[in-house]
Amino acid sequence: MKKQSSSQSSESENQDHLKALVEPAPKVGLLARLRTYFLTGIVITAPIGITVYLTYVFVDFVDANVTPLIPARYNPETYLPFSVPGLGLFVAVLVLILIGFFTANFLGRSLLHFGERIVSRMPVIRTIYTALKQIIETVLAQSSTSFRDVVLIEYPRKGLWAIAFVTSEAEGEIADLDDEAMISVFLPTTPNPTSGFLLFVPKKDLKFLHMSVEEGVKLVISAGMIWPEEGEAGAPENKKIQKPAEEEKSNQTADT
Repeated sequence: MKKQSSSQSSESENQDHLKALVEPAPKVGLLARLRTYFLTGIVITAPIGITVYLTYVFVDFVDANVTPLIPARYNPETYLPFSVPGLGLFVAVLVLILIGFFTANFLGRSLLHFGERIVSRMPVIRTIYTALKQIIETVLAQSSTSFRDVVLIEYPRKGLWAIAFVTSEAEGEIADLDDEAMISVFLPTTPNPTSGFLLFVPKKDLKFLHMSVEEGVKLVISAGMIWPEEGEAGAPENKKIQKPAEEEKSNQTADT
């Protein structure tokens, strides 16, 4: 009797399993489909809307602060019955270009050095000006190599890996502390990559990745939700990866 009951129960389970495989999936209700469409619409329109809004706020802010400085005779809005959006932004860009052109000349460089010597004698302003100048030059200068490569570093303990960015090779007394090559890396925080830690790490302890710096920043900001595509990793512009000393030695021995 027990064998019959167990066989009957197993047959009923098999029949239920077959029914589950054969029967079509339950239809999704109208409210569920509307909810899916609504969330899809948010995903599509939110980035576009936020980008347009931030652009409008920035242009409006510049216009509100620059347009009043334009003399009335040179302001097109004086002769037009409507305002010209983006006029202040255009004038600001033009003024910055003229300042850069003027500074590139000998007279402009002389005046700039004279002004910096005056600022360097002011106790508090000197510190603020020097820090801001270094940050802006690092971020905007064309010759800047602020972030060179994307690396993995064991942090905050052994066995855990974090994304970091190579900034430069250590120099001076920091480089003299160890016989091995020391690399300065910036370890950003998630999701705000503008804050983080400056670490000096032996080159052999870093794992160099083939993803670009932009892809690494996206990975940090998205908290690991946006990964670079396989075809984009190792792009031609990212082939200048500095390999650790051990890998270089092994490659040299292999070539010989």
